[in-house]
Amino acid sequence: MRRILIGVLGPGEGASQRDMDDATLIGELVAKAGWAVLTGGRVAGVMGAAAKGARAAGGLTIGVLPTADIFGASPAVDVVLASGLGEARNAVIAQSANACVVCGMNAGTASEVALAVRAKKPVVLLRSDEITSKFFRALDPESVRVAMSAGEAIEMLRGLLTAGSGPQPH
Repeated sequence: MRRILIGVLGPGEGASQRDMDDATLIGELVAKAGWAVLTGGRVAGVMGAAAKGARAAGGLTIGVLPTADIFGASPAVDVVLASGLGEARNAVIAQSANACVVCGMNAGTASEVALAVRAKKPVVLLRSDEITSKFFRALDPESVRVAMSAGEAIEMLRGLLTAGSGPQPH
């Protein structure tokens, strides 16, 4: 049986400590649920934090790098994909994930979220501000949800992915 892939999205270099703490816990909880973490693969910010959390909990981590080589990959990423696609790798992440959790926001993250919403993937915005939540929910109120804790985000995904209302593994 194929693993469910949970995209953990968020800023790299500009990530706040709260964003990284949330991503670490999300990675851990995704691993404990038996799912795999899918990120942008780099060591920076939310990507690195989510991979570390999942790795610490014994989970599988996958990273899609924007570069054509594996330099800069987080050491906590088990499967490193050197895409050579630059920012277009965001489309690969959005299309490949069964669902996404968003920890923080910047322009790159917004592009990933928009692509996931367009693909009708469940997206959980973690501790999102009102403006961001309203914007993405206006794009697709069925796909986008808001959680106030990592545990709440995982429970939302568990319900979406096991109740048959969300995308199943490919």
